[in-house]
Amino acid sequence: MLDRFSMKIEKNTIVSLRYKLTDAQNNVIEEPDSPMVYLHGGYEGTFPKIESLLDGQGIGYEATIQLEPNEAFGDYDPELLKIEPRTRFPEPLEVGMQFEGVPDAQEDADASVDDSDDDEPLIYTVTDVADNQVVLDGNHPLAGMALRFWVQVEDVRAATDDEIENRHPEGGESFTFGMPNDDDGDDEGDDFPGGSLGSGTSNPRTLH
Repeated sequence: MLDRFSMKIEKNTIVSLRYKLTDAQNNVIEEPDSPMVYLHGGYEGTFPKIESLLDGQGIGYEATIQLEPNEAFGDYDPELLKIEPRTRFPEPLEVGMQFEGVPDAQEDADASVDDSDDDEPLIYTVTDVADNQVVLDGNHPLAGMALRFWVQVEDVRAATDDEIENRHPEGGESFTFGMPNDDDGDDEGDDFPGGSLGSGTSNPRTLH
């Protein structure tokens, strides 16, 4: 028991972290009941600035840190806003639904050439629905926002060899601040950033 409480966060440790996510005006975005669990040490389980803050800390440590857009989900890119014919979408269609892939047939053709080395298509969120048109946004729902994280270390333990090889904690793949998972992103919709940050949507559907 004493060894557990004396253990510090370092590369290849599994960290259980309670957190509260707010915007720069302290409006709560997410405050889950369960802690997130991630593999510490540059495995993209959480944001680099948070990893740097936690490095060398132990159980019970808590702090509040602000991440600028470029340190979190990136700046908002207006080029990722699309307007498409409603006839290309299934019904019923509602604001907040998500679709995987580039929503333009010509762009699909270009992407097969230009993005052949990119295994993760964009996820587009429906932001407006009209009689004949649909507005889609390929930005992360929190793109362009400064975010504040309150964090508290609940547990620290050494990672197993399997966890290090798989680059994530066993059974903890979805507790990652909504960060994308490069290894499993093709199979699990929950890996889409935003799926665990209050977007309120189910797994994205492929748009043909």
